[in-house]
Amino acid sequence: MIAIDWLAFVQVFLAALIAAVVVVGFYALGLRLLVRAGRPPVVAPVEFTDAITVISEKDARRAEKAAAKAAKRNPLTVTQKRIALIGAYTCFAVCAAAVAGGILLIVFNH
Repeated sequence: MIAIDWLAFVQVFLAALIAAVVVVGFYALGLRLLVRAGRPPVVAPVEFTDAITVISEKDARRAEKAAAKAAKRNPLTVTQKRIALIGAYTCFAVCAAAVAGGILLIVFNH
């Protein structure tokens, strides 16, 4: 007969749920702070195959222009932008630490 340790199952489930919330939450907060700091991430278009929609160079230039225009309208002072940028990098570091911690737990705690 197979015996299932339900307490261990619940512990793993809760750990995974909390880790997912932490990583997604801090990544979203980091992106938000990055935009508030006046550095919105603009991704260059890439050619893909199959059914993936590809944006044109014109659309990419339009997105960069809109990002530059939004950065000019940013009401934050230089110091506030710097603090937002540091906060964004801190959020990304928390995400990286959570992922690295999970990998280390898997590799060294099996």
